[in-house]
Amino acid sequence: MKIKNRFVILVTFLVGIIWFVPFLWMTVTAFTEPTFRMSILPTTPFTLKNFAEVFHLVPLAQYYLNTIIIVVVTFSIQFVIITLGGYALARGNFWGEKIVMGIIFMQLIIPNDVLIIPNYITIVKLSLVDTKAAIMLPFLGSAMGLFLLRQQFKTMPEALTDAARIDGASTMRIIWQIYAPNAKAAYLAFAMVSVSYHWNNFLWPLIVTNSVENRPLTVGLAVFAKATETALVWGDICACAFAICIPLLLAFFFFQKQFINSFVSAGIK
Repeated sequence: MKIKNRFVILVTFLVGIIWFVPFLWMTVTAFTEPTFRMSILPTTPFTLKNFAEVFHLVPLAQYYLNTIIIVVVTFSIQFVIITLGGYALARGNFWGEKIVMGIIFMQLIIPNDVLIIPNYITIVKLSLVDTKAAIMLPFLGSAMGLFLLRQQFKTMPEALTDAARIDGASTMRIIWQIYAPNAKAAYLAFAMVSVSYHWNNFLWPLIVTNSVENRPLTVGLAVFAKATETALVWGDICACAFAICIPLLLAFFFFQKQFINSFVSAGIK
């Protein structure tokens, strides 16, 4: 093995350890009895009382339901929009196509946090503050998804479209029965990004929600941590954080091969 490759592996391994240490500390703290001594390795007996306490103090079931609704509805609408938009950009020859692509690239460059103030003003004018719709509305159109699907659809031969039209297929049938089924890699790659982003999104939901009925998990954890920060109940806080992040971790461990292959496939094409 070349020295350069060994160096890359070593750096990757060290970075992995740095990222893993906080998760290890959180897990150990969540499953051990509370103590004022902070340690990566367990120093107190194993217990599940932290989780029982969290589920008693925090409406985690409501937070989970809110987060799942936000993630599923957002991705479902994004799925439809990026499919139709990606096909139009890939196969539709219309005036201003380059302008539209330029706007999409600008949207990819601009961070979402820069748009918080204009988005919040819009939400206020629509009277949607403290609703799930307020959390989802700014993200229903995804520039990344449009670009990803456009590139994927560009790789498909136009002969498929021509043959389908000769057989009498409508544009919508061509999109949903020919193009969409052949873009599974792009959809899976985008799904991973979209679901993980909206599951972990914190700043925007914090701004536009005030009630338990609409708060997602991230905001609920922050409210709980702030309410208990004077007592330094790290066992309860870590148990709550573990309960929030474990679904995404399990999804990644079970589907990591498909995730990696989808990104590689979408990138190569």
